[in-house]
Amino acid sequence: MKLPTLRTIAFINGIFLITLAVSMLIPVATQLLYANPMGINAFLWSSLITFIAGITMVAQGRPADSHLRPRDMYMLTVSSWLVVSIFAALPFILIRHISFTDAYFESMSGITATGATIFSGLDDMAPGLLIWRSLLHWLGGIGFIGMAVAILPMLRIGGMRLFQTESSDRSEKVMPRSHMVAKYMVLAYVGLSALAVLAFWLAGMGLFDAINHAMSAIATGGFSTSDSSLGKWQQPAVHWVAVLVMVLGSLPFVLYVSMLRGNYRALWRDEQVRGFLLILLCSCLALSLWKWLTTDLHWLDALRHVTVNITSVMTTTGFAVGDYHLWGPFASMLFFYLGFVGGCSGSTAGGLKVFRFQVAFILLKANLKQLVHPRAVIRQNYNRHRLDEDIVRSILAFAFFYTITIAGLALGVAICGVDWITALSGAAAMVSGVGPGMGEVIGPAGNYASLPDLAKWVLTFGMLLGRLEILTVLVLLFPAFWRH
Repeated sequence: MKLPTLRTIAFINGIFLITLAVSMLIPVATQLLYANPMGINAFLWSSLITFIAGITMVAQGRPADSHLRPRDMYMLTVSSWLVVSIFAALPFILIRHISFTDAYFESMSGITATGATIFSGLDDMAPGLLIWRSLLHWLGGIGFIGMAVAILPMLRIGGMRLFQTESSDRSEKVMPRSHMVAKYMVLAYVGLSALAVLAFWLAGMGLFDAINHAMSAIATGGFSTSDSSLGKWQQPAVHWVAVLVMVLGSLPFVLYVSMLRGNYRALWRDEQVRGFLLILLCSCLALSLWKWLTTDLHWLDALRHVTVNITSVMTTTGFAVGDYHLWGPFASMLFFYLGFVGGCSGSTAGGLKVFRFQVAFILLKANLKQLVHPRAVIRQNYNRHRLDEDIVRSILAFAFFYTITIAGLALGVAICGVDWITALSGAAAMVSGVGPGMGEVIGPAGNYASLPDLAKWVLTFGMLLGRLEILTVLVLLFPAFWRH
C-alpha cells in the first residue's frame, strides 16, 4: 500500500478521533450535572490524549494526488473501528482501573453495538461512565457511518461505498449525491433518538435512564443502566416502547430517507421489511402462546415478556426482561435460532439479515421448480428486481464464512478451557451482535468478566468480524490484497 494512501487513511481516522474526543466531554458534563466529581479528570485526560492523536493524524494533511481505490476502503473501514475502540477504552482504564483487555472488550462491544459487557454493579456506576457506554452504542450504530458518508465525498472518496462495506446495504441510491443521503440519514437517526427519549420518559423512566436506553435501543446495542436490564422497570409501557424503538433501529435507514423525501410507502413496500416483521410477529405469537399455556402468567404479561425478549434477540439488541434461558429448552433453542436472523440490511442490527434468508428461499423454490420442469426458464426476482449471479454468489459466500467464523471462534474460546455451551453461544452472540450468550456464565443474567483474557480477545475479534460482516475483515488477510 502506497504512502499517500496510508496518509489519507490516517487523515480520515484523525477526523474520527477528534469527533470521539469531543464526545468525551458529554460524560464530563453529565458528572458535573450530577455533582459527581469522580471520573471527570479521567475523561478530560482521555479527551486530551484522543484529541492530540487525532490532530497529529490530521495535521500531516491529505495528499492532493491521493485517491482511495475501492479495495483501500476496506483498509479504511477496519482501521477506523480498531483505532476508535483503542481510544474509547481509555476512560474505562482510568476510572475503573481494569486491564486493557477488559477495557478494549467493553469499548469494542460498545462501538460495534454488540452489547456484551464485563461490568456488573451498573445500578451504582457513575452516571458519566454509563452515558459513555450508551454513547458508544449511539456513535457506532450509525453516527460514524453517517459522518463518513458526509465527509468522504468532500475528499473525493465514494462515501456510500464505505457505508456498504460496513452494513452490506445494497439498496438503490435514493438521492444523486451521497452527502445528501448522509444528511437525511443522520436527521432520521437523531430524530428517532429524540422521539425514543421522549417515549421512554413518558412511559415512566427517569430522564437519564431514558436517554441511555434510547441511544442503546435505536443502535440495537443493549447496554443498560441496570444489571437487571429492562427488568428493573415494571411499567408495561416501558417495555412496549423498547420494542418499538428496537424495531425502528432494525429497519433500513435508506428507506427512512425515502420517506423523508415524500415516499411514505417506502417501508411497507420493501419485501425485506415485510419479511422481518412477519418473522418477528409469528415468533412472538407462537412463544407467547406456549408461555401462557405452560405458566401461570396472564396472557398479556406473557405476550409482553416474550415480545420484549424475542425482539431484543432478533434485532440483536441484547436487552432482557428476566432470564429467558430459564424458560426451558424449547424457548432457549428458539432464542438461539432467532439471534442468527437479525434485522434488515442497512440498519443498525446485526445477524445474517432477513434479505439473505428471503433470497435463499427464492433460490430453493426455483431449484425445486427446475426439478419438476427441467426445461422451464424461471425468473428469480426480489424486491421487484431480478437476482443476478453476483448477488447469489455473495450471499452463498457470506453464509459459508459466517458459519465457519462462528465455528472457528467457538473452537478458539473452547481451547481456553471454557465449556462448549458458553464457547458456542458466545461466538454466535459476538458475530451476530446479540450480546448475551447462553448458560449461567454469559447468559442474560451474567456477563463476560470471568472468561480468560485470551477468550475475550477471540470474542473481541468476533465482534469486529460481525459488525463489518466478516468479508470486509478477511479480505485484509488475503495476500493478494497487499500486492501492488
